[in-house]
Amino acid sequence: MMAIWQPVTNLRDYVTHNPPVVTFFVCMLILAISFIGLTSYSSTHTLPNPDTTKDWNHLLSSLSQFQLCVKANMSSAELASPAPFPLMEQEIHKETSVNSTKTPSVNSTKTPSVTSLRLRVPLVVTNSSNSGSLKDLDLHTTLNASQLNLGGNETVSVTLDILSENDTAYTCLTIHAPTGLLPMSPRPPECPATVKNISPIHVEASNKPTASQTCYSLHSKNDPTLTVMLTREEQSLAERHLLEVSVCLLGVCFILCLAVSLTHSQTRRYHWNGLDLQNEPLIDP
Repeated sequence: MMAIWQPVTNLRDYVTHNPPVVTFFVCMLILAISFIGLTSYSSTHTLPNPDTTKDWNHLLSSLSQFQLCVKANMSSAELASPAPFPLMEQEIHKETSVNSTKTPSVNSTKTPSVTSLRLRVPLVVTNSSNSGSLKDLDLHTTLNASQLNLGGNETVSVTLDILSENDTAYTCLTIHAPTGLLPMSPRPPECPATVKNISPIHVEASNKPTASQTCYSLHSKNDPTLTVMLTREEQSLAERHLLEVSVCLLGVCFILCLAVSLTHSQTRRYHWNGLDLQNEPLIDP
């Protein structure tokens, strides 16, 4: 008796008796379809770069996790106004140029260069006591690079200026950090130069402020323009790899289906042959 190839019946029988293999097959099929969908989405959208561990959005988000609280029992020396940003920047560039022109000696200590930036950032500052205007405010503090998830233990100087323009408040971030420590991603726009003399408030970053302290909370807003995106060439390479993997997975699924249907046809043929032999009489009449 000849075996009849019945793929639908064979697959149905295999699904009934082999659920682990069927689960594996469904997972591969779903994975292949997901890769194809991701390829289609990537062809029409720009995706962020997953290899970038830090950008300005991450830095501002890390900064907003702290509350800036006014230091208790500050002395008159600590209340003194620091040098304005243009002067500090000139001193830093002057120090860097002097160090670069010096002839290195055996016992000389190399001073790391410092990067100074003054940027208009998407940060909103609120007062815990809800008293007083938050316009024309100057907050100054220092943090470790590890607190901002930048790595290392270098000191980072941060100054937040809450200024107003046409009755609209905005925040300027002045940051001084060792060169190479700050993100190299697209930066926020530069803050316009101002001539206002604002007395700075020396604050300290704290996660658990006391009730007697006056604290300022920071709220960051994710800015898509500050996110590092994949280039068109990088996305094309990723799309090609996704399509290659999808084709391989679909090929494995097809081969598995074909093998299951053929194997069951052959098994059924052997089973039918066994039944035929059992039905044959042992003694000829």
